[in-house]
Amino acid sequence: MRFALLLFILIPVVELSVLIKVGSQIGSLTTIALVFLTAIVGITLIRRQGFETHRSAQEKMRRGELPASEMAEGIMLAFAGVCLLIPGFVTDAIGALLLISPLRKAVAAKVSLDFLKSRMNMRAAWSTRDAQGHYTREDVIEGEYRSETEKNDHIEKK
Repeated sequence: MRFALLLFILIPVVELSVLIKVGSQIGSLTTIALVFLTAIVGITLIRRQGFETHRSAQEKMRRGELPASEMAEGIMLAFAGVCLLIPGFVTDAIGALLLISPLRKAVAAKVSLDFLKSRMNMRAAWSTRDAQGHYTREDVIEGEYRSETEKNDHIEKK
């Protein structure tokens, strides 16, 4: 929590100092225009790359594979979007690095693989279509259940 508080204080201070230095060199209006331009270009690129990542994740799910690296890429793209929307050049540089597709894919593959191996134990059961085109679920477990209140009422009646 202390680390987050430190970042919350440190990032604006660094951004302000960089904006002041850049503004003194190229002018305040040019600096403001550049900040808006990086946000617009960045969001446009994120939308395009986000769509490609979403399409790739859907393709993996159709094949019955877990789209772990695509999920990690999506999180990284969301973080890149936040970085590009924060006014400043340092966060824009971080966001731009996350927009470099080969770099993002390499980091996402490593992060998602490590995360899944160390912290998650899951098994995916995907929907499939039968010969008639109806969706069926694999690994469906049928059973009955009773709510806790019904269970308690049943015990009290005895």
